Amino acid sequence: MAESDQTPAPQGNVPDKAFFVAANDHVELSNRQARHQGTQKIGLASLYGAARFNAHAYLESVPAVEAPQRRGEFLDYMGTMFRRMLNEHLDQLGDERGIDVGESELAEVYAANGVQRRRAGGDAAPPQAPVAGE
Repeated sequence: MAESDQTPAPQGNVPDKAFFVAANDHVELSNRQARHQGTQKIGLASLYGAARFNAHAYLESVPAVEAPQRRGEFLDYMGTMFRRMLNEHLDQLGDERGIDVGESELAEVYAANGVQRRRAGGDAAPPQAPVAGE
């Protein structure tokens, strides 16, 4: 069950609608704050807040006696997930804005999933990433 609302958590790694609503709420808040404080400052504040919350979530999800042994695994997992999500968003926003953001680290994943991407200049590109956490 999801902690806050007691509704079943999404099965597997497929995000549900509530996941995207929550993510969009965070982006909207960051955009509002960035208009007053600047994109760079709020980008860093968002990372700091996400790190703090995820450290809390980790400590809530593992038995205290296992936390020291599982710390490295958790850090590796979170680093990998962030890099993948950042790649997906660079690819998507680059495509939407017609900006060449370079070759994606996820090109093989895109190809395996058969999702097409648009590229700056309209030429063909590797397929688009599946949703983060697939």
